[in-house]
Amino acid sequence: MSTTAFDEIYAGAIPEGAKAPTKLFQSAYNGAIIATSYAETLLSQAIRKYGPNQAVGYPDTAYYLPVISSLSGEKVTKLGELPPILNRMRHQIKSTMSFENARLWGESTAYAAEIIEVLRYINGAKPHVQPWTGYLSDPILRKFGIQLVDWTIPGQAVIMGKARTSADAAKIVQELQAKGMMIFLVNEVIEQLLEQNMKLGVDYIAFPLGNFTQVIHAVNYALRAGMAFGGIAPGLREEHRDYQQRRVRAFVLQLGEVDEVQTAAHFAAIFLGFPVICDTQLEEEIADWYVSHTDYDTIVKYCMELRGIKMKILDIPVPITIGPAFEGETIRKGDMYVEMGGGRSTAFELVEMVGEDEIEDGKVTVIGPEIDHFKEGDRLPLGIMVKIYGRKMQDDFESVLERRIHYFINYGEGLWHVAQRDLCWLRISKEAVAKGFKFKHYGELLIAKFKDEFPAIVDRVEVTILTEQEKVDESLQVARGTYTTRDARLKGLTDESVEEFYSCILCQSFAPNHVCVVSPERVGLCGAVSWLDAKASFEIDPNGPNRPIIKEGPIDEEKGMWSSVNEYVYAASNRSVEEVNLYTLMDQPMTSCGCFEAILAIVPEANGLMVTTREHSGDTPCGMTFSTLAGAVGGGVQAPGFMGVGRTYMLSRKFIQADGGIGRVVWMPKELKDYFGDDLRRCAEEAGLGADFVEKIADETVGTTADEILPFLEEKGHPALTMDPLM
Repeated sequence: MSTTAFDEIYAGAIPEGAKAPTKLFQSAYNGAIIATSYAETLLSQAIRKYGPNQAVGYPDTAYYLPVISSLSGEKVTKLGELPPILNRMRHQIKSTMSFENARLWGESTAYAAEIIEVLRYINGAKPHVQPWTGYLSDPILRKFGIQLVDWTIPGQAVIMGKARTSADAAKIVQELQAKGMMIFLVNEVIEQLLEQNMKLGVDYIAFPLGNFTQVIHAVNYALRAGMAFGGIAPGLREEHRDYQQRRVRAFVLQLGEVDEVQTAAHFAAIFLGFPVICDTQLEEEIADWYVSHTDYDTIVKYCMELRGIKMKILDIPVPITIGPAFEGETIRKGDMYVEMGGGRSTAFELVEMVGEDEIEDGKVTVIGPEIDHFKEGDRLPLGIMVKIYGRKMQDDFESVLERRIHYFINYGEGLWHVAQRDLCWLRISKEAVAKGFKFKHYGELLIAKFKDEFPAIVDRVEVTILTEQEKVDESLQVARGTYTTRDARLKGLTDESVEEFYSCILCQSFAPNHVCVVSPERVGLCGAVSWLDAKASFEIDPNGPNRPIIKEGPIDEEKGMWSSVNEYVYAASNRSVEEVNLYTLMDQPMTSCGCFEAILAIVPEANGLMVTTREHSGDTPCGMTFSTLAGAVGGGVQAPGFMGVGRTYMLSRKFIQADGGIGRVVWMPKELKDYFGDDLRRCAEEAGLGADFVEKIADETVGTTADEILPFLEEKGHPALTMDPLM
């Protein structure tokens, strides 16, 4: 793509013959000069202090300095590599006042801000304290991968400056959170929100970056998304700009007065295809790109419309805010009003398909005392029973919809839900109760969300909430009978017992050549799409991301290759992947997108494999962190010896069966061991390795290098040491 082709999106912004906004351009020009000069001063000081060979980079990332890496392809690792880059950006600042030049001044300002910010992290310094986040590491980028891919997070709002009042700031951010937006905050607005006790941070997808040039961390976050999920190689400048404009859907909301450096930063956003909206009346504007909107009551709506973000209107009659921004919210014991389940009391949830005469659509019934009959800190029983009727509903969809209870409840501000079935654990915050939340509102929330998200198979929904111990115990036995019946049905679902697998191309908007092949015994890389999920998705939307792949023409059943699967993957991967094996990572493995829960990598010294997860940010025996590995294997490439996977695939009997299965695993983070618990021991026993096999797997408490873990593996007699050579 040429620069001219991309820049066509700005055509007509300043009509031919119209007076150019020269004062605005002059301000951007001055700001770019100030920013690059300041960067030059700080860089010169750093080189004098540390020397040109001083290592430089952000913490826990595989993308070097992301702005520079993505736009120029230069992988900066030392201070001495930065002066020529900065000089090039300074020479780009031409004094001719034009919209085209203003965008280039914006690019130069972005480079300068990246250099200014990375200097803060020299020698492992941690320059930011709570609540500021500073640079957002790769694990945070990947944490929201699926939501970014499917536009559950509909866009990103970068808010700079200071609102007229703290209450105004809170109102704007609350409205954005209710719409599920990802929010980046810079300057005084952060303090205003803290004054209002607003919920900020990673758990709320609202990042208080800091002040001044910290705004660049919103930019480098967005550009990393293009490299991590879009499969766009570093240095493809125009492709990155195009991706940002089409996929990231960001805008800048400037609150309060604007200085020259901020104006230059605004043009950095415009350079990437993001419009800027100011809450002050501007003397000069650029249609659709640099505009005023002074009414706080409609400013969020205006910003989203300008950026082309369209929202489905869903009115849920509950007294709390509902949106994916609250999905990561943690309700600690001190913030809790009541809790249910989690081993502290009896709790369960059940979705059942019923006939049309067995359901009263929209009805919510609470059997037992309501929440205002309990006192703060109480632990109580809970049953959530959902009846669903739909002309296209099937038994197999019950468990799929049941798992959605977890997501739907977590979308509620002040609500917390973990696990599922009769292992579920729920909390309601004091704040939610103070706003008027009651148990009946669980029902209202679930009815609205099931109908909204599954209109093709859900026609009617009825919810019963049980809070009376006797009723909960009685209904729990019914629920457990249903669970047992489902499990028996699922156990019969093996890769051999079905006639088709399913594709998942949900991540192709980020990794254009990636195709997941989901089978009964291999969950999708994200861990969120099982074979039944994909089957249900296809029934719901035959033109959606999941399609059946008829299993025909076996080529190698040990490695997991079929001609029909190859044909589908070749076509769906833009003819970039010709063959794929499902049960090995050593020969033509499945591609990886960027949303995988875990990564497998060979440890040649131990003749085995290690696995690391996005939750583990430390070193690993293959010499790379999760972030570094993810940068190498993501983006839709086949990388023999490395592979992204969903966690539960490790418990499958098909787990890398051609490579030796679970017996090949020599290292994993302790967190993953604890997560699997007894399931991993059961899996080892079924594989003939014995229940004590789990104790033979090293973790970070043993070591994080091959040399450190080898003595442990030898002492424990790990089976990988005596298996056939992997390589």
